[in-house]
Amino acid sequence: MHTPVPIIDIAPFIEGSARGTAAVAAAIDRACTDIGFFTIVGHGVSESLVARMFGVSRDFFDLPLEDKLRAGRPRPEQSRGYIGVGDENLAYSLGAAGATDLKEFFAIGPPEVPDEEYYRRAEAYPSFAPNVWPERPAALRAIWVEYYRAMEDLAATVMRIFALALDLPERFFADKTDRHISGLRVVHYPDQPSLPLAGQSRAGAHTDYGAVTILRSDDAPGGLEVLSRRGQWAAVAPTPGAFVLNIGDLMMRWTNDRWVSTLHRVANPPPESGAGSRRLSLVFFHQPNYDAVIECLPTCTSATNPPRYAPVTSGQHRLDKFLKGVGAAPQPA
Repeated sequence: MHTPVPIIDIAPFIEGSARGTAAVAAAIDRACTDIGFFTIVGHGVSESLVARMFGVSRDFFDLPLEDKLRAGRPRPEQSRGYIGVGDENLAYSLGAAGATDLKEFFAIGPPEVPDEEYYRRAEAYPSFAPNVWPERPAALRAIWVEYYRAMEDLAATVMRIFALALDLPERFFADKTDRHISGLRVVHYPDQPSLPLAGQSRAGAHTDYGAVTILRSDDAPGGLEVLSRRGQWAAVAPTPGAFVLNIGDLMMRWTNDRWVSTLHRVANPPPESGAGSRRLSLVFFHQPNYDAVIECLPTCTSATNPPRYAPVTSGQHRLDKFLKGVGAAPQPA
């Protein structure tokens, strides 16, 4: 079955009409309350850039393994560089055991880090760890940085809509995300010519850690599934030219569970389609500043609805969750 993830045109908000802005904010509030996922169109991101991002990333994953490993992740707690098939299990982030995920990915963080004390503090690690770039394809670095910047701008727009949807000033989240620690991953789910192990999937059931995730995937067998409120896994059908967004744990904490960070996974393809099921996903994880304190928003609490979560910083929450996913302990900077 397919889950009813709404498609929302955010162009009226970008264009700035008062009526359109209110309608967009209301639609996103409903989606975040009901399912925690929504699809956006009218976003203004260049389709040419998306195509170049897919193309250069596919070229990277087509390289021999030894070439990809030269750009391997330096340390387990750093989401940087190449991470091979079997090196992560997202279900671990929720304390669930299981087989490792059937995917490989390449990841970067903020592309340019100022030489300032804020970025060198102990608590800033590993949020601003240096990126690792492969030698080939030669065009990869420039295209990835361009795509990161486009996602950064889109995420800032979404956070403005979020603020209005939550009856807050439009720029409420600006000073909490102006030095964000967002990450960009491209995930490659290889063909599955043979059956996976029992309990093994492309990506285990998990929630995302940050504020909002922006996803673009190609259309291939075996894809995103969301756990509905009725406890059923439902596929999310891709919409051409659109991005699928979902809120993460920090936004759920900010909103005191008004909005839901929904369990989701990436399913295996049907056995008859496994040999032609290669899939690529572009994933931008928008994460607030590492020192941003995530605590109940003033519009999401009352005398009868007290805060459900203790305050936590964005950086510490992400590090704790990420280390569970890779089964590692933090290392010093």
